Amino acid sequence: MYPEIQNLHDAYAAAKKDAESLIAGLTEDQAAWRAHPAAWSVAECFDHLALTNRLYVRAMQPAADAARRKNKLRRRPALPGFFGAWFVRSLEPPPKMKSKSPQVIRPRTAPTLAEVSVAFLASHTAAHEFLRANQDLDMAAIRFPNPFIRGLRFSLATALHAIPAHERRHLHQVRAVLTASRSGL
Repeated sequence: MYPEIQNLHDAYAAAKKDAESLIAGLTEDQAAWRAHPAAWSVAECFDHLALTNRLYVRAMQPAADAARRKNKLRRRPALPGFFGAWFVRSLEPPPKMKSKSPQVIRPRTAPTLAEVSVAFLASHTAAHEFLRANQDLDMAAIRFPNPFIRGLRFSLATALHAIPAHERRHLHQVRAVLTASRSGL
């Protein structure tokens, strides 16, 4: 297996393990706690991740299917280009800049931990399965319309690196929410 593909598989596995450990043993009340009314709860963080992952996979699939039909197999490493790499780095925790999430991926108000943990794990698995199914394609060359920013196109490689980076960012946020809730802030 190519090193950057193995690194991606490792990143997806680590994010899943981290999420499962954060979810384990949480009560619904703990998952619903907010530091202030505008802050996201743990459950809302997982809802946001599930929504984001589902939309990315849905947007990437037609491009991967078309590339497979055209036999666009790997010619170079599955790495983001300059702009894509910058975007992926900007998602890493801790957040370097804050921005509002697009409306389409804002979490629902007060979802339950039970439903969002299942939804997140399913969306995460779908993204990881997408990687497994398409790792033989020329992911650095195949572009798809970004589902969140009209007019912007990403490579499959950029998106597949962005997903675990985005998950790490919000898992970092989950830890901060849990820490704040335990200290009564």
